[in-house]
Amino acid sequence: MKKFAKLLFRSKTGTLGFLLTILIVVLAIFAPQIAPNDPNKINAVHLLKPPVWEEGGSTRFLLGTDNLGRDLLSRIIHGSRVSLLVGFFSVVVAGVIGSFLGLMAGFFGGIVDSAIMRLSDAFLSIPRVLLALVVLSVMSPGMLTLIFVIGVTNWVVYARLIRSEVLVIRQLDYIKAAYIARCSNSRIIFRHILPNVFSSIIVVSTLSVAQSIILEASMSFLGLGIQPPTVSWGGILADGRNYLASNWWIATFPGIGITISVVGIMFLGNWLRDVLDPKNQGIL
Repeated sequence: MKKFAKLLFRSKTGTLGFLLTILIVVLAIFAPQIAPNDPNKINAVHLLKPPVWEEGGSTRFLLGTDNLGRDLLSRIIHGSRVSLLVGFFSVVVAGVIGSFLGLMAGFFGGIVDSAIMRLSDAFLSIPRVLLALVVLSVMSPGMLTLIFVIGVTNWVVYARLIRSEVLVIRQLDYIKAAYIARCSNSRIIFRHILPNVFSSIIVVSTLSVAQSIILEASMSFLGLGIQPPTVSWGGILADGRNYLASNWWIATFPGIGITISVVGIMFLGNWLRDVLDPKNQGIL
């Protein structure tokens, strides 16, 4: 851990990504304590209040209010919870499905490999956003549905990556020795192969969280994702799209929140990719 910490703070982008990610996680965990106001409280007296630094702004609403008088800062803070939950658990779903199928395809080969790869080709032939829209329009929208849909539409990345690594690893001497020792297939896969591809799973998962956050915001913006009264960044953007010309802050600040979280996670993911790359293991 000390070596990783030194490497992290030696990298400017890695440090920035780590700090931004920690900031978003802290906001999400302690949202009820940090948010200055109730995110869903409607206040007809304070409709469309501008940010505090503009004329007519109030220190009570630092980033202003929306068309229903709800505190924008509090809604953005609470919206981070939804984005991180959807991003994390959808990556868990995609990672479990994709990693398992990738292990099976790379290890057994033959018909199993061909069937899984053709299935992945079928998924790749359909744009991810379009597939998510079709499924969400049929199923009842909600957080669990959104997590499932995002996870199912993202497993191909894991499957193809893990398969390619397993094809190389299964030719190594220690795998052949495990065969000679009459180890079962399940033991070889989960005891000897999986730990050696786990770093790749971590890197892909980190980068996939950022993509899932954007997809969640897109689906919520279109009304097929998180439903009111649950606060989400995409929902706040949808509320503010009709006020872009007159009340810019309603859509601008949640957009900045999405950008900061995605950039932070991407920077951290890129740093992890460089550090966990086998070619760079000499620096650890």
